[in-house]
Amino acid sequence: MSEPRAEKAFPVSWDQFHRDARALAWRLTDRGKWEAIVCVTRGGLVPAAVIARELGIRLIETVCVASYHDYQAQGDLDVLKPVGKDIVDLAGGNGSAVLVIDDLVDTGRTARLVRDMVPKCHYATMYAKPAGRPLVDTFITEVSQDTWIYFPWATRSSRRSRRGRWGEPLGGRGQSRCCVHVQHDRRGR
Repeated sequence: MSEPRAEKAFPVSWDQFHRDARALAWRLTDRGKWEAIVCVTRGGLVPAAVIARELGIRLIETVCVASYHDYQAQGDLDVLKPVGKDIVDLAGGNGSAVLVIDDLVDTGRTARLVRDMVPKCHYATMYAKPAGRPLVDTFITEVSQDTWIYFPWATRSSRRSRRGRWGEPLGGRGQSRCCVHVQHDRRGR
């Protein structure tokens, strides 16, 4: 299990993430003819959008699996939404016409779970760690198991913009969760 205080850090900027998503699309170009992309939420959403655009795939499905409940340590896997049967059944079934996209394979638990749903899929990730690497068909960068990847949407600055004070829901203490806390710079913008 990976820990947030791993010995090594691998920060990924939005620019780097976009470059890596395009590189993954380029690598996938001649690997198959897919009719649909299944992105593993939430990490797979952004790279799936870039890859779908680059490969000209318009049929996008999600499989919703929660494993990093606190953005820190991987916990139990919860399937919030499985892959739709109509997607699995494309091109004769078992997911043979499906490209699965995720941001990272870490321990391989999520990949194993998704592969059980679409056994013949092509599984691609941006980043791979050794424990999960055997479950992935295509990836861009391999990092050591003791490396914590800091994605651009999970950095302190991006978390701060989505939340009030650290650890509070949107809107701050005692306010409705539907309220958004807006911060302005010194000029009132």
